[in-house]
Amino acid sequence: MAKERKGIEVSLAISEAVCQADVDVVSAYPITPQTHIVEHLSELVADGHLDAEFVPVESEHSAMSVCVGSSAVGARSFTSTSSQGLALMAEIFFITSSLRLPVVMALANRSLSGPLSIWNDHTDTMMVRDAGWIHVFVDNGQEAYDHIFWAFRVAEDKGVRLPVAVNLDGFIMTHMIEPIDFEDTELIKKYLPPHRMEGALHPDNPLSMGCFAMPEMYTETQAARDHALLNSYPVCLKAWDEWAALTGRKYLPIETYRTEDAEYCIVTMGSFGETAMNAIDELRAEGEKVGGIRIRLWRPFPFDDFFRAAAGKKYLIVLDRAISFGGPGGPVALEVRNALYKKTKAPTVVDYVAGLAGRDVAVNDFKKIILEGKAKAEKGKTKGYTLYGLRSS
Repeated sequence: MAKERKGIEVSLAISEAVCQADVDVVSAYPITPQTHIVEHLSELVADGHLDAEFVPVESEHSAMSVCVGSSAVGARSFTSTSSQGLALMAEIFFITSSLRLPVVMALANRSLSGPLSIWNDHTDTMMVRDAGWIHVFVDNGQEAYDHIFWAFRVAEDKGVRLPVAVNLDGFIMTHMIEPIDFEDTELIKKYLPPHRMEGALHPDNPLSMGCFAMPEMYTETQAARDHALLNSYPVCLKAWDEWAALTGRKYLPIETYRTEDAEYCIVTMGSFGETAMNAIDELRAEGEKVGGIRIRLWRPFPFDDFFRAAAGKKYLIVLDRAISFGGPGGPVALEVRNALYKKTKAPTVVDYVAGLAGRDVAVNDFKKIILEGKAKAEKGKTKGYTLYGLRSS
């Protein structure tokens, strides 16, 4: 593919990126709203644009199992899922990271049942946030396309060898047609060389994977998995830097918007970020000193980057898209509060949850949340969380 800018559905752009990444195996089970990704990949394989094994399976549990098997023998492996599909593959999802297999998944975020819903929020990915995968959130179609290459680059690094989930908001992004800059395939080959995995399964060099562990060994295996995830951070940065050098598109683990003189900020993750910027612009025009902080790298959580972004702010209004039932509120706010615990002059944190199951959160809603959150922080009303837009009857 030559370098080109064209309007395309984001799901199809992801499929084209997977094709340019020259994957060896695609494991596919359709589930809304990620179906278009694997559907288009089936066309690319069938039409001869991608020389890969396309494996249609009978369930998401099998989809991830196929990726585990193919990745274990050194094949560049990709799959995609959402919501209940992720729930069904959860058992293997955890095993993938424990085996240190560099699988890449496009995770089209969707609410979990019940009640049954096909629309977007982050309850599915929060279910597996502690599974040992690298998690990155993208804000638009260009970022989704770019991060497929970044994900393989990081996952296959010898010092990482971990699976990566590229989170994108279902429907809000997957079904949106956007102008996207496609890179020349030769440039992609320079950024993402052929996959050569050390220690892959091979009949000439027998080895064991996924062995039983007695209690005397299990703790050490979990420590090793955590260390591997934490140690992936500098590789994530390096991969972003090298992508920027080749394409001019620069990404950071924590990104800020008009925060230089901001007294308080709204903290978002995923597609909330771009709508929040519009609200920030309107509030700035009305005299409010507000800024935005976007969390791009969710695991490993970039604590030091977040501290720098939040330094000197009075209040942080965190906008979650999931609820930790019976807990402190939203999972992102929980993370932020934990990060700031015992920090001197830490900003006051107020937690809002909005946009569950795809409920619209427009610019005016963001403005209300920001101003209400600011008022709550000024009054010290920071306990628990606020479910924005909750009908009383």
